[in-house]
Amino acid sequence: MSAVNLLIGLMPMIGWGVMPILTGKFGGRPVNQILGTTYGTLIAAIVVALINQTPMIGGKEFLFTFLSGASWSLGQVLVFYAFSVMGVSRTMPISTGFQLVSTSLWGVFILGNWSSNVAKIVGFLSIAMIIFGVYLTTYSEKKTNTNTDVANGDVTRGVLLVLVAAVGYLGYSAFPQAVSVNGFEAFLPQALGMAVFSTLFALLTKSNRQTKPFATKSSYTNIISGFSFALAALTYLISSRPDVNGLATGFTLSQMNVVIATLGGIYILHESKTKKEMVAVLSGLALVVIAGIVTAFIK
Repeated sequence: MSAVNLLIGLMPMIGWGVMPILTGKFGGRPVNQILGTTYGTLIAAIVVALINQTPMIGGKEFLFTFLSGASWSLGQVLVFYAFSVMGVSRTMPISTGFQLVSTSLWGVFILGNWSSNVAKIVGFLSIAMIIFGVYLTTYSEKKTNTNTDVANGDVTRGVLLVLVAAVGYLGYSAFPQAVSVNGFEAFLPQALGMAVFSTLFALLTKSNRQTKPFATKSSYTNIISGFSFALAALTYLISSRPDVNGLATGFTLSQMNVVIATLGGIYILHESKTKKEMVAVLSGLALVVIAGIVTAFIK
């Protein structure tokens, strides 16, 4: 792997790591967060298309990249709901674990990444290390202060939300692999799919209509979150192509965002942790980083 490819592979880590922190700061309901994020992404995609003079693709290429974006919006709105019940620092590691399993297995068995037996062994050992690291980050002590405790029912509901969200995220990664388009060509149709889904979600659900999301400030401040996502989305589309890093390696690298998002949730959004929980979190994140670096060099 060249230094340029590695740098491209790490850019999604920054964009996706910062995005949950921004949405946490800007606040709002999940509908406000998904509207702002997708509209910000669409604005960025239009600007990139105009500057790069990227032609609009059509046919199957447009359909599959559009569905990719819609799939992401489905997954992300469920994760926003999980944030509201478990917090960013607990949700992100669980989401990362589910995504790594589903997307990496798709890349290896369907797309042929990690073609040699040695690569598969090293890759799966690395994924196992990442999953164990993610498990450590979810360690929770019993707390006497109920204001900082997450009820077991909330954790169960949050995990189920993230599990279903992983299906949407898999579609986000897998759909563009079914057609021959470069990252710049896929970016705008994908952003359109995101924005269309979020708009329908806001308009067609009664509970969301009642909150008047299009007249709520947080729907528009979260556009800044969308710019952060756009940075990650464009570089991820480029990174996951077979001639750059491939889906399995590109996706695993991008999921290092769990480090930024988890620590941001703790230190910036003030999601409290005990000393033992912090040791577990830092140990788990260290395993995730080490395993992620290993996967970056698998051929």
